[in-house]
Amino acid sequence: MAAEIALVLGDHLTLENPALARIDRARDSVLMIEAPGEARHVWSHKARIALFLSAMRHFAATLREAGFRVHYLEVDDASLPASLPERLGHFLATHAPSRIWMCEAGERRLADALAAAAAARTTPLTSLADPHFLVSMEAFSRWAGDKSSLRMEFFYRHVRRETGVLMDGDAPVGGQWNFDADNRKGFGAKGPGLVPTPPRYPPDAITQAVFATVEREFGDHPGSLDSFGWPVTRAQALDALHRFVEERLAAFGPFQDAMWSNEPFLWHSLLSTSLNLKLLDPREVIDAAVRAWQERRLPLASVEGFVRQILGWREFIRGVYWHWPDLGRLNHFEHHRALPAWFWTGETSMNCLRDAIGQTLRHGYAHHIQRLMITGNFALLAELSPQAVCDWYLAVYVDAVEWVELPNTAGMALHACGPRFTSKPYIASGAYVKRMSNHCKGCRYDPGVRVGPGACPITLLYWAFVDKHAATLSANPRTVTMTSNLERLPVADRQSIRTAARDVLAAIDSL
Repeated sequence: MAAEIALVLGDHLTLENPALARIDRARDSVLMIEAPGEARHVWSHKARIALFLSAMRHFAATLREAGFRVHYLEVDDASLPASLPERLGHFLATHAPSRIWMCEAGERRLADALAAAAAARTTPLTSLADPHFLVSMEAFSRWAGDKSSLRMEFFYRHVRRETGVLMDGDAPVGGQWNFDADNRKGFGAKGPGLVPTPPRYPPDAITQAVFATVEREFGDHPGSLDSFGWPVTRAQALDALHRFVEERLAAFGPFQDAMWSNEPFLWHSLLSTSLNLKLLDPREVIDAAVRAWQERRLPLASVEGFVRQILGWREFIRGVYWHWPDLGRLNHFEHHRALPAWFWTGETSMNCLRDAIGQTLRHGYAHHIQRLMITGNFALLAELSPQAVCDWYLAVYVDAVEWVELPNTAGMALHACGPRFTSKPYIASGAYVKRMSNHCKGCRYDPGVRVGPGACPITLLYWAFVDKHAATLSANPRTVTMTSNLERLPVADRQSIRTAARDVLAAIDSL
């Protein structure tokens, strides 16, 4: 019998990958493929490329140590075609395995292309359910049924009951399902104070070789490798989990939505890269947080707020991605404006956007409120194309895999999916930025001014958006306050807002 292969993709770096259990180590092989086409599918941040390649190469070494035979195709092999599916086809033509096993891909585009490449060589390919997630696709579909809209809060409560996580019998521990009211504090004028330094993992020889390849092959891509210190091995990921629980989880809850200039990490976990590469299992992450509450009495609000992100939002977003295959084509508000050039440089006079984009280019990272309420909020108010914005988010963040990036960006940040799984557009004026950060201090723009010299573009565009969509927003209990405030403005002021917004959007590249 011809040998079989287990195809291990770059975001399935775990020995629990079900494809590995289907092959005979004495006869069969593992195939891992680096492909320049994946780095260029979107104009990927150098740190994103380096993270995937380094983690993949370290995992290949782990597989060899475990007794697997590994075929490894490197990104700069000029004898091979550029795309991952084409490289798979070339391997099949050369080695003629009898079957391919793989864990289901995290992106619909790639899943379809790999299946087509195998079919073209008449090689059977079996895609196996991903055991990494707590909720299977079948279980999510049963929960979702034929509903036209879904809500994470109800899903979260359902999964809490199913798993028993933070439950006291049939009731949530602490008597409430979430502690959002306790977890939305700003720092005030004094700032965050002393923030624990998160762990950084110095690049070893493998990672340094990856850096050299990235600079040579993708030197024109955005971002920098200078501050790269992400976990690239299972041992490093476990250490990062331990350090977060020990040093930052207690203060994570109350300040998870706060921002501060030149403080890119604050008390955030920085575990999304390890989770999305599968270096960490969500069960062990949740268990570590819950144990910290049980054994060390860490604040329940912080622990629940963190568990909610993993058990609730992460599982929900993955289900939504596969439940609705058209998310990437939706454009609820019919927005089509191109991205400003400064999205790729951070060179804008708006302090909040300069800080969020600047740290993104340095680290490939911004926390969830920076993504939702700074870059996302601006993109929605400025009527930027959802497809262009989604490509940008997929390109610039090191933790970006499409199953998690697309629903979060299109659905949450841009409301491009309408009410399918969010009850309102997440929009805010400059007053929100001022309350939750220090970005407005010393900014060229005043968050309290709607129109005229020094008016904050975010404030102006917020009022223009509310004015334009007043009929829809006034019919929604969660946004009716926005239109009530708008109606207090004189007619002449509303017209001035419309005119000024048109002028600002026409000059968006110079903001």
